[in-house]
Amino acid sequence: MNLKIPPLALTFVLMIVMSVLSWQLPQYSINIPENNFVAIAIALIGALISVMGVVSFRRVKTTVNPAKPNTTSFLVMNGIYRFSRNPMYLGFLLFLLAWGIYLSHLLALLLFPPGFVFYMNWFQIPLEESALTKKFADDFILYKSKVRRWL
Repeated sequence: MNLKIPPLALTFVLMIVMSVLSWQLPQYSINIPENNFVAIAIALIGALISVMGVVSFRRVKTTVNPAKPNTTSFLVMNGIYRFSRNPMYLGFLLFLLAWGIYLSHLLALLLFPPGFVFYMNWFQIPLEESALTKKFADDFILYKSKVRRWL
C-alpha cells in the first residue's frame, strides 16, 4: 500500500496547521458560546469511538496499522463496526471538529474537517478497502453493503 501520511499523524499535523491559521488570521475568529465545553464533549466522543475501534481490533488480535491492511487476520464487523466501517477515522474527524470549535476559527472549521474526509475518502480508505476485498472477498463486500463508511 502506498500510504503517504498515517491517519493519526495527519490528524495531528492538521491540528497544528489549524492552530497556526487561527493565530495568523485572527479576523476569521468567531464566537462559539461555551466553545470549551462543546469542544471537550466532542473530543471525548471522538476518543471513545476511536478507542472502541482499537479495542475491537485488539480483541481478535488483528492489526490496527492502516499501512498494512493485508496483514489483517480478521474482518471485524461487530461492536462499533456495526455502525461505521471506520470508527477510528470518525474519531479523528471528531477531534478535528472539536479543535476547530475550541479555536473558534471559521476557516479552521470550514477547511480542515471536510479536508480530512476528502483525503481519507480519496487516498486512504479506497486502498484499505481494496486490500480487504482481496483478503475477505464476499464477506467484505456484504459488510460494505450493510455498513456505511463513516456513519
